[in-house]
Amino acid sequence: MCIILSNTHTLRKLAMKKKILMLGNAYQSIFTHRRELVEALRSEGHEVVVSFTDGFMGNGEEICAQYGCKFIDIPISRRNTRIHEDLMLLMRYYRLIRDEKPDAVLAYTVKCDVYGGIAAAWNNVPFMPNITGLGKGLAETGIVQKILIQLYRFAVKKAKVVFFQSEHDRDFFIEHKIAFPRCVVLPGSGVNLSKYKPLDYPEGKPAIFLFNSRIMKPKGIDEFLEAARVIRARYPDVEFHVCGYCEKYGMGKDNYRSVIAREEVRDNIIYHDFVSDMNDYYKSAWCVVLPSYHPEGVANVLLEAAACARPIITTDHPGCRETVDDGVSGYLVGVRDSADLIAKIENFLALTYEQRKEMGLKGRAKIEREFDRQRVIDAYMNEINAL
Repeated sequence: MCIILSNTHTLRKLAMKKKILMLGNAYQSIFTHRRELVEALRSEGHEVVVSFTDGFMGNGEEICAQYGCKFIDIPISRRNTRIHEDLMLLMRYYRLIRDEKPDAVLAYTVKCDVYGGIAAAWNNVPFMPNITGLGKGLAETGIVQKILIQLYRFAVKKAKVVFFQSEHDRDFFIEHKIAFPRCVVLPGSGVNLSKYKPLDYPEGKPAIFLFNSRIMKPKGIDEFLEAARVIRARYPDVEFHVCGYCEKYGMGKDNYRSVIAREEVRDNIIYHDFVSDMNDYYKSAWCVVLPSYHPEGVANVLLEAAACARPIITTDHPGCRETVDDGVSGYLVGVRDSADLIAKIENFLALTYEQRKEMGLKGRAKIEREFDRQRVIDAYMNEINAL
């Protein structure tokens, strides 16, 4: 059985206070996208234990102390496929669940879902994974995909509920015979409509196109840089801004740092590195561009940008296409299609101020209808309070 959330919130059932263990691979997997869930759990008196790899984008002990949570640092190497390290992670999760004795385990991202699920089953503890996207391992055919499919079959077989961020990912599990007792399809991670509010649309130039993401090939950075080179040559008063850290993904030790530096020197882009608070950048942007073909759930950057009433240009690809009504609140472009991206940017530049502003407002209305984070919180609280 699988539930797709409607706009109607389900009533919560009062229940006894519980101990909830949340597993993530980094700070942002819990406190960037699920901070409001932590707050809701604590406000209802539940004890919360949080585990992720410490030391990136914030100190685990400090942030957990702010929210009245217990923090446990468990290192996770997100990119490696070394079996001994994964077995060590599995055993760490097994001991963590055995020692903490939680009433439920919530997990986010692939390794937490897989090894947290197996460890929870061994400890006979209710497990609620969130499929935050298929990731490269599941999305690309090969031996890694075959291994991950088998691991997921073990991990979710006895799950209390599996949360999917898109129907596309749910259908992948069904197609590949990864059986689960029950699931709920969420509106991605949702977006906090109080934090990300409609911003006044910028008047006057320069026209700013903003890329905000981890900088790696599957996020479409090559296509964005190509568009910047071509458009800047044709329209010198247009600026292309890039926010995000250079992910060690697919380009060896150098990754994209030298590429970004080169494009800055050539005056094609303005690079801001990782930005913790994007509000000022969304405020000045005419449009947010993410030409991603990464196998993610629903791109949070696009949800945030649209919630701020900014038009978006993104790919006709799962995890991106759901966030925009093509030609209404932004544009869809072909995957890995720089020419199409350039054409859509030029179409956007040809719009009047009022047309661009209206696009942004329609995007905000779409987010309010479909992606309110409160719906995600309610779905989790209903499951936890029903234990």
